[in-house]
Amino acid sequence: MTWLVVVGVGAGRGVSADAVLGLIEETLREAGLPVGEVAEVATLDTKADEPGVVAAAARLGVPLRGYAARELARVAVPHPSDAVRGAVGTSSVAEAAALAGGGELLVPKRKAAGRPARVTCAVARRRLLNVVPGYTGGETALTARPAPESLDRERTGSPSTP
Repeated sequence: MTWLVVVGVGAGRGVSADAVLGLIEETLREAGLPVGEVAEVATLDTKADEPGVVAAAARLGVPLRGYAARELARVAVPHPSDAVRGAVGTSSVAEAAALAGGGELLVPKRKAAGRPARVTCAVARRRLLNVVPGYTGGETALTARPAPESLDRERTGSPSTP
């Protein structure tokens, strides 16, 4: 079974890439997860153009995905916040963004030092049902779908049965 590690990030305007990346690295280290296992950074769509978040994802060498507040508001999270809901329209950014594609929360929302927290992150893993040979990233690999018949033949040497 293959898993994708997704880091959800919440960030204030003007947050630095060092602050975002520092919290991500610290959180992963404490969870015993290598930074190299991160497949995606996810956040609220209105934060997806925040230079510090963009730069942190780029330094990790992974795509940055933004979700609309209405999408994140539909995701059940263990630590909702009324203050966040009032500010951005969803009760969670970091946890909800990490879980938006499904999966299991590995690390609940963590806050960077400082008041108020300028950065939060959460870590989830998503089960990848279909590993496509030559995959280089993108939406299709994050979508659970049956393996094409040609892959079944490669694995078993015979056509798949319906």
